[in-house]
Amino acid sequence: MNRNSEKFTLAGHAGSMEGLLDFPADTPRGIALVAHPHPLYGGTMDNKVTQTLARAFVALGYVVARINFRGIGASEGVHDHGAGETDDMQLLYEHMRGLYPGLPVALSGFSFGTFVQSKLQERLAAAGTPVERLALIGSAAGKWAMADIPADTILIHGELDDTIPLSAVFDWARPQDIPVIVIPGADHFFHRKLNHIKNLVIALWHGDKPAIAADDH
Repeated sequence: MNRNSEKFTLAGHAGSMEGLLDFPADTPRGIALVAHPHPLYGGTMDNKVTQTLARAFVALGYVVARINFRGIGASEGVHDHGAGETDDMQLLYEHMRGLYPGLPVALSGFSFGTFVQSKLQERLAAAGTPVERLALIGSAAGKWAMADIPADTILIHGELDDTIPLSAVFDWARPQDIPVIVIPGADHFFHRKLNHIKNLVIALWHGDKPAIAADDH
């Protein structure tokens, strides 16, 4: 945790939730909620891809909120197969909206976290409060019943992902006509490709052509 980060706890449906806020250098222009990979397979809010997404949104000027899902770290409760995790992420959404009223909210996630965020954006859209935009990395399509997503969603996947095959993501995205950005040579955890994710999210958020820096991870 760096000096621009702050731990917090929040009362959830299954007990206390452990979280982390990451702050931009200047006044936030928006709120970003980042969801981590599957908790039963080692996923935490400190996962490297999740951290990379947090850094990307901080660079974009967003205050970033992450939580450990149920049963992970100091978060209470037990894994609820995505339903309870979506409820908890909605509580985080409401909490952050209370702290920063009027700011737009972006959602992002990695792996299992993409399922949670797709369901949350579906709920919020149905309630008449759609989010600003989604950035989904290593989509859980084919493993989880992902909700349909908006046309401007940033959807990034690894060419060599053997956990969630690229073909499954195409099968899910094709009927929605959502472009899929493929990182050549990337596995599910984007080893040595993390800067690609950060630079792509930053550039595509602004509509620029990304410049990919070398990655030493």
